[in-house]
Amino acid sequence: MGRAAKWIGITISAIAAGLLVASAAIYFRSERLLSQRYQAKPEQLVRPSAAALADAPRQARLLGCLSCHGAGLRGNEVFDAPSIGDMIAPNLPRLIQHRTDQQIAAAIRQGISLDGRPLLVMPSGLFSRLTGEEVSALIAWMRTLPAEAPPSTPFRLTLLGRWMLLNGDLPKQPDLVPVYQRRQPPDLGPQYARGRHIATITCAECHSPDLRGGERPHADFNTKFGDGTPASPDLDMVGAYDLPAFTRLLRTGKPPDGRDLGMMSSVARDDFKHFTDEEIGALHAYLSARARR
Repeated sequence: MGRAAKWIGITISAIAAGLLVASAAIYFRSERLLSQRYQAKPEQLVRPSAAALADAPRQARLLGCLSCHGAGLRGNEVFDAPSIGDMIAPNLPRLIQHRTDQQIAAAIRQGISLDGRPLLVMPSGLFSRLTGEEVSALIAWMRTLPAEAPPSTPFRLTLLGRWMLLNGDLPKQPDLVPVYQRRQPPDLGPQYARGRHIATITCAECHSPDLRGGERPHADFNTKFGDGTPASPDLDMVGAYDLPAFTRLLRTGKPPDGRDLGMMSSVARDDFKHFTDEEIGALHAYLSARARR
């Protein structure tokens, strides 16, 4: 009996030591990735027109800025996922007080923080497609917001979150930017340019960079630890919607059969309901033409 207990103790100790070594390896390997430094490229910013400045708050809503960063961009929990860390979007009005427009634009479109480290949850791959005027208008609007609110809780990853980083389920945004730049939806001509641009900066985050759906760069993270929504469909499916049905989908999140579409329904109710009729028409025209191509 004593000999068996001794071997059980040795086995347990060996397992504990193995787990400790594995945990340490995950921590230090992930820390090396999080500490990697990127060199930001100069941003081609354009002085925004009066119309672009006036429309910036609505654009921020369409792009999901307020859904992630909260009212007034004062900071907010992005995902309720304590098993992988504190997913807290920072207080932007406070954060940008000591940032130049170039540094802010690099964070938005390149996923690079002030010290050169990579951002994780910020959708910079998607936002790399924003125009210089669109980014400039957003920055100018953010600078008008009050910054007296307290700073947010720092972003923190658990050991599981760090494993996801190593496994590619929580990608570094600077690595996603070239993916979004390379995998563009088809250009169907100038008459569809408006709708194509809207699709590339709003739909592509969930429906993949080229709108083909399926596995997207961060699908595993959203599926396993977000709202449970499976990988999204190819947007050729819009060809089955007439304009009134498509408008209802974007404004209410409800398809013709009335069922709940998970993340799509949530995003529609919170963000996409702010699309204008003209934008919905342009988006529908492009996606329908894409389905017919």
